[in-house]
Amino acid sequence: MWRKACRLVRETTLWKTRRQGQMEAPTTAVAAGPLPTKSSTRTRTPAARGLTIITWSQVAVVVAVAALLQCHVSQAARRAPPEPYYGRYIGDFTNFAHGIKGQIYAVDESTLFVKSFAYDGTGPDAFFWVGKTPRPSPEGYIIPYPEEYTGMDPPILQAHNRTDIILRLPMGKRIKDIRWLSVWCRRFTVDFGEVFIPPNLDVPKPRVLPEFKRLAHGLRSSNISVLDAKTFYIPNLHYDGAGPDAYFWVGNGSEPNIMGIKVPNESGSLEPLRGYQGEDIEIQLPEGLTVYDIDWLAVWCVEYRHNFGHVYIPRDLDVPPALGQTKITTTTTPRPVYSNCRELLPNKLQVKWELQGDYLQVELFGRITEDQYMAFGLSGANGRPQMAQSDVVVAFYDTTTRVFRAEDYFISDLSQCDGQRGACPDERIGGRNDVIVLSGDRKNGVTSIRYKRLLQPNEAIYDAPIPTDREVSVIAAIGPLNARKEANAHLHTASDHNQDDIRINFAARNDHACKSSLYDVKDESGPRPWPTRKIEGVRKFRASIGPTGGKRGYTSITGVPSWGIAWYVNDLLIPEITVERGLTYEFIIEGGNDPSQPARYHPFYITDSPEGGLGQKMGLEARKQKAYAGVEYDEDGNAIPTGGELIFQLYFPDIRLLYIWLGGRYCEWEHQTVDRSAEIETFEEYMKTLVFKCEEGEPGYLNWTVPMNAPDQLYYQCFTHNNLGWKINVVDMGAAGGSIASSNKLILYGISTVVSLVATRLLFSGHVLA
Repeated sequence: MWRKACRLVRETTLWKTRRQGQMEAPTTAVAAGPLPTKSSTRTRTPAARGLTIITWSQVAVVVAVAALLQCHVSQAARRAPPEPYYGRYIGDFTNFAHGIKGQIYAVDESTLFVKSFAYDGTGPDAFFWVGKTPRPSPEGYIIPYPEEYTGMDPPILQAHNRTDIILRLPMGKRIKDIRWLSVWCRRFTVDFGEVFIPPNLDVPKPRVLPEFKRLAHGLRSSNISVLDAKTFYIPNLHYDGAGPDAYFWVGNGSEPNIMGIKVPNESGSLEPLRGYQGEDIEIQLPEGLTVYDIDWLAVWCVEYRHNFGHVYIPRDLDVPPALGQTKITTTTTPRPVYSNCRELLPNKLQVKWELQGDYLQVELFGRITEDQYMAFGLSGANGRPQMAQSDVVVAFYDTTTRVFRAEDYFISDLSQCDGQRGACPDERIGGRNDVIVLSGDRKNGVTSIRYKRLLQPNEAIYDAPIPTDREVSVIAAIGPLNARKEANAHLHTASDHNQDDIRINFAARNDHACKSSLYDVKDESGPRPWPTRKIEGVRKFRASIGPTGGKRGYTSITGVPSWGIAWYVNDLLIPEITVERGLTYEFIIEGGNDPSQPARYHPFYITDSPEGGLGQKMGLEARKQKAYAGVEYDEDGNAIPTGGELIFQLYFPDIRLLYIWLGGRYCEWEHQTVDRSAEIETFEEYMKTLVFKCEEGEPGYLNWTVPMNAPDQLYYQCFTHNNLGWKINVVDMGAAGGSIASSNKLILYGISTVVSLVATRLLFSGHVLA
């Protein structure tokens, strides 16, 4: 309730500021700054109704004082733990021998944190030891530290001097299942130090939140979890990736706003978000920020100031501290930072690698399309790049199963695999695929696939061992996939396979010869733009919302960037419309009628501005454009979208007629998965990747009679946002293709005009028509 009150105060203040800014000098309007479109569309009535709203705003200011005070009280009342925050304090170690020290905290239900642990390391068989007997005894079990180790048995505890240690209980045990923690010598059954767990200890727990609110660009998820004070787990994330400047975004207030902060994505990057198709990801708040400092998490477009969806953060959180203990298996895990990198094919293929125990971990980065593969492996002959008798990994994105794959190949001959010889997957010729895919990603034209394979393979015939004591020749290639999703022959050019001998010592460190990232390589050619669609000789139009078609669509047609959505007229992306002066045209509008959801509120209007967005403009900027339909002006000269009214305009003789209509529902062409415009050559094929969805309700209707003095060039646009529409070509009657102009039409037009004028005089008798 108080959040709503705080929001009411802010909107009332913004409304008054904007109203004053439009009435005063332009410098004052500039000082007022840009304001939310929601508040700009609320007042649009005659003076009597305006007085009522102003009176209410004055009363609201009085109520606001209490609301603001309560907002501050509520913020202070949030259970933000003191810093530094380590979890629920349990107690200090009691030392019996070997200088045991440390403070113990319960991090979550199965994790302990030992602050400033000290131990001299001289015990012959000492471990962290827990159990549920009344006191430490042999009837306990080891908490391995470090958690990751090689060999069958956990390592013996080494010396520590004020070390911070995270202990995870093994075998699914929880803190409520133990009564003590000890540093215990297993060989001599001696307790070096102990601490007891208080009964009924209330430990911090992760908090499950609702899913993302679904507002735009197909954003949705399953229930989001706050894992710890800095970490969000977002399962089953869907987002079409079409927002030009979208980020994970956090901040304060009753709803997402421009005063937020960017949150790195699951890879730790602050690049604009890619598309997601039901992936499970984990993101962390930036340095100096915790979940106790924010009110919401959103996906927000910075450039166009739009909220694609959000979830609120409750004020009664009691989540674990962020000590690095959180480990959840996600679809896309953060990439490691490699010290080794080689460019195998200039501006097309790079490899990064590092040794990890018995494995070699590799990540390939390739500028490839979805019907191509990238291959990397050991040359068939040391000292030169030889494909025959080589052992390679072929990596690609499988468009059928929608997964990233890395396949173990043996190339016996330079021919297509026949099931026995050729460039064959090991599995197809009786071997095994010993490659383990770890993660994959595809964005900005670059496919990256991370995998690992054993240094010493289990197959002597098809897999070659990877030496770590010397350099070895490698081969690399990019080529097409066949119908079986197997590697086809690549072109024999320098841009498709390495023609020179490339040698790598896989045990080397800091072998970093990559001069730049493939993500920074400019695609000089780019996708071929779709041609501009044109509509002529049509008198009825349906306008709804849809995606912009990436580089092939809105941007290539108009020459200006988009914010991810645009008008679709008669199921065409921003077509050029040709209309004739003096004729009446019907527009069926499905751009949304709820100003409280700005991402789904797009009032349709006709203007002489190629940019549109009249509702965002103030002062001189607003007066630079003229509206021809879909807009009226209040007594102060403020532009108002008709919202619930239809403007039916007849400029004969200089009389404007107004009729009422119902606001239009919201309909949108949505991506079935992610934006695939970059890979699809035609707009017709692109439309097959979209699905049309409408909210409940009826469409709106706009009848527009083209003024006889209309300029040759107009635009259909969105009142509340810039750059959603495109051109209306205005020609004289009879000049448009497909139109039938005759003297009979002119006579009928004149008769209908006279009838309309007479009917209007009768209906609106006693009223002054503007």
